[in-house]
Amino acid sequence: MRTTLTLEPDVARLIGEEVHRQRKSLKDVVNDALRRGLSPGTPRVRAPRFRIVPHRTKLQPGIDRAAFNRLADELDDEASLGKHRRRG
Repeated sequence: MRTTLTLEPDVARLIGEEVHRQRKSLKDVVNDALRRGLSPGTPRVRAPRFRIVPHRTKLQPGIDRAAFNRLADELDDEASLGKHRRRG
């Protein structure tokens, strides 16, 4: 069957890249892609599942604001000392 098809620019770019990568004709690449996409029972590509394993820790949930303030103070002190050392 012969037909005219208007492709979105991003799809045209993807098809063009695939034509180049596979070294096949545009017709073959489009037909293969449509077959794969429209075949019933074709498994869709999914990201692999993963599991997060929790571990015990002495830290308690939440934000320790005092620790962030201490960290900010330490960083300021280090920056000031670094400037002082460069001058001296």
